[in-house]
Amino acid sequence: MKLAKTRADVLFDCFNLTLIAILIILVLYPLYFVVTASVTNPDVVYSGKLLFVPEQVTWDGYKRLFSEASIWLGFKNSLWYTITGTTINVVLTVMAGYALSRTDLVGRNVFMFLLVFTMFFGGGLIPTYLLVKDLGLLDTTLAMILPNTVSVFNVIIVRTFFQSNVPSEVLESAMIDGCTNLKFFVKIAIPLALPIVAVMVLFYAVGHWNAYFQALIYLKSNVMLPLQIILRNILIMNEGSDVQNLQDGAQDQQKKLELMKYSIIIVSSLPMLILYPFLQRYFVKGALVGSLKG
Repeated sequence: MKLAKTRADVLFDCFNLTLIAILIILVLYPLYFVVTASVTNPDVVYSGKLLFVPEQVTWDGYKRLFSEASIWLGFKNSLWYTITGTTINVVLTVMAGYALSRTDLVGRNVFMFLLVFTMFFGGGLIPTYLLVKDLGLLDTTLAMILPNTVSVFNVIIVRTFFQSNVPSEVLESAMIDGCTNLKFFVKIAIPLALPIVAVMVLFYAVGHWNAYFQALIYLKSNVMLPLQIILRNILIMNEGSDVQNLQDGAQDQQKKLELMKYSIIIVSSLPMLILYPFLQRYFVKGALVGSLKG
């Protein structure tokens, strides 16, 4: 039997719904504004008339952006770094997390101590650069993939997920039926861990897609640059040329530059916005169970 809500319950629900609605508006409206501003005449945006509905729709920002041949090369490079890097990251992280979740692993506490130790002490930028250089990875695609291959924080989350969702009794019964460790990991543990695998895919994919600092340090060849660096270079190049145009009296160039900035934001964010809806149903379950239980 459902209990009737008291007046205090109704007021509390109304307060929560109002607060959530305000937070949703605060989060979504800036994104909506960027999307509409990227296809709106710059004069309308500068005049402050753009609020909800785009006026005088124009695609000049996107046309100007995609007229750069390097954009497609950057997309290809970023997709390669993201897919390859995420695959390696997830495989190693899940394998490490599963192994550390096994109570019969000899020296498990020692391994965990060594992993956690790296979270408090790091070599720093210069030693890391020298290491990458000595390994011969400078100006190679591996420089964008191999460094920081495994996140200790993510390993801990995966380990906790396995401890909470794969009981030792399941392993024991499988062993009695003749199941090997490898078969148990592939046929039983991995299917049970799909939520946390999806979370790891999202974490690592976003990191690889947005990576630009590593490219600034390790890559020199233009044919290897990811999309983020290419977009940055295009923006800097156009700012430099438009400053000269402004000095020559072409005030509308600044407005076109702002239009291009909005287009760059959309282009750089769209792939991850497309990926998230496919993984979000696993996100809450995987992240919460993996980080709070144990």
